[in-house]
Amino acid sequence: MATHAATAEGHATGAGHDEHHKLSFIRTYIFSTDHKMIAKQFLLASLLFLLIGGILAGLVRWQLGFPGQPIPFIGSMFSDTTAPGGIILPEFYNSLVTMHATFMIFFAIMPLLVGVWGNFLIPLQIGAPDMAFPRLNTASFWISVPAGILMLASFFVEGGAAGAGWTSYAPLSANPEYSGVHMGQVLWLVSLIILGFSSLTGAVNYITTIINMRAPGMTWFRMPLPTWSLFVTSWLLLLAIPILTGGLIMLLFDQTIGTGFFNPATDGEPLLWQHIFWYFGHPEVYILILPAMGLVSEVISNRARKPIFGYHAMVLAIISIAFLGWVVWGHHMFQSGMNPLLGTSFMISTIIIAVPSAIKVFNWLGTLWKGDIHFDVPMLHALAFVAMFIIGGLSGIFMASAPVDIPIHDTYFIVAHIHYVLFGGSLFGIFAGITFWFPKMFGRMMSPKLGKIHFWVTIFAYNAVFFPMHNLGLRNHMRRIYDPNSYEYLQPLQGLNTFISIAAFILIAGQMIFAFSFFYSMFFGEKAEQNPWKSNTLEWTAAGHPPGHGNFPGGTPHVYRGPYEYSSPESNEDFLPQGVPPEPVRRGAVPREPGFLPTGD
Repeated sequence: MATHAATAEGHATGAGHDEHHKLSFIRTYIFSTDHKMIAKQFLLASLLFLLIGGILAGLVRWQLGFPGQPIPFIGSMFSDTTAPGGIILPEFYNSLVTMHATFMIFFAIMPLLVGVWGNFLIPLQIGAPDMAFPRLNTASFWISVPAGILMLASFFVEGGAAGAGWTSYAPLSANPEYSGVHMGQVLWLVSLIILGFSSLTGAVNYITTIINMRAPGMTWFRMPLPTWSLFVTSWLLLLAIPILTGGLIMLLFDQTIGTGFFNPATDGEPLLWQHIFWYFGHPEVYILILPAMGLVSEVISNRARKPIFGYHAMVLAIISIAFLGWVVWGHHMFQSGMNPLLGTSFMISTIIIAVPSAIKVFNWLGTLWKGDIHFDVPMLHALAFVAMFIIGGLSGIFMASAPVDIPIHDTYFIVAHIHYVLFGGSLFGIFAGITFWFPKMFGRMMSPKLGKIHFWVTIFAYNAVFFPMHNLGLRNHMRRIYDPNSYEYLQPLQGLNTFISIAAFILIAGQMIFAFSFFYSMFFGEKAEQNPWKSNTLEWTAAGHPPGHGNFPGGTPHVYRGPYEYSSPESNEDFLPQGVPPEPVRRGAVPREPGFLPTGD
């Protein structure tokens, strides 16, 4: 049986294994089949789209905070059809709102959670040498590239980018005569259709890899929670994306060849689009939050130096959330009109789905209770995730009730809710994951000082932006509105809008701290130890940052226990890796290295 030390030494000297994998620059860094490089490609591309989405959000907030005023430093950059003299016009504003949400949801948060961590963590955490289908994995990234290019290109076509909202409700999106953004809408549809194939190829790969390529001893209930969450999310993708893709193709046909699926002018049914979109859209909400829950669970257990409280309950909660996510889509349509009995059933199912989410929150709090908590940067982001997710979840309970949802549905209360879930939730989970696994990805530690500055700027500015939106919503401030001052009853709220916009600019600027720290640390950060967080999961036993081809060149790792054996009585330290054999360790003895099986066994 090869030892972990020997494996590390062999990798460090470049002996044997790596010498047989000398690839060209293009095969190494561009069209790579290595899951770790593909994860980095997803990471860099998604961060770029996150920046674009943030810039679009800043333009939206400029119009709301300072309506009708020219944008500083832009002047006449935009064409006369959008913003002459730097003044945002209503048509361009609609495009900004639409494209901000589209980039953030489909091109930033979704690949940051599923594309990055599905690729990087799944093979390493289950002890596999790579994905089940490496070439399909390469395709999953490169299929997404033309989708992003087409979405960006829609800003430069006649009529501008899509402006029917990120939900593209018919008939506005189904009839060019109504929308006035025909080509931009067409590019929006084609882009998302292509992106759907990228998501499907990734989901098939993740599911196959987890089912068939787990290391010996890696039973289902020994898998780390990030892998569990990505496994369940992959099933959601596999089942939900074809529904959206079918609807997008039907809507594309309405736009281009005059079919009448959703266009009432040709006897189409606009409500059919709403059902198709939200039957995909609500599982999509959990596609955007379940992987973050898995990342945060790993960080909280590790930095509290305690086993995760209720591991089996956490797994069952993830599965329950995914299952119930298919029977709650109608709560997005309370205002669209439905039978009261049907509305009541959606209301009850929506309230019930809060139960597994609450279980996870109590499990996180139970993990923290009396733990040896390390308040470093990953933990700060993980704790922020829990706090912000609680606020977003509580506001969601209000909207689960149809009588409450109807008056607040088209107000800024909804904007506050979705951002507390998808920014306060998903994005803080992403920051926790990046800062925690950065050493394994790049071999260096991110700056703790810059990381904490970024965190505190983000948490204060974030709450200054989105918490007051609850108040705006309760005072009937509509969402997607172009000029609040054109409504007399909203004019007293302009001061609050201006405050929110200034806080939003601070929030966007604060992300530049993260961007600088990310790229600076990549090249000049402190070199990372083999296992800097003293973690139990298999990725930290793979030699190298990141590991070379095959991940575990010394042999297939063998798993003896679960992933959260912190403060175990079997070890003279406060952690016990999954690959350490189960014989008791004497107090004061040197900790043993993880065991490996010879390759092929």
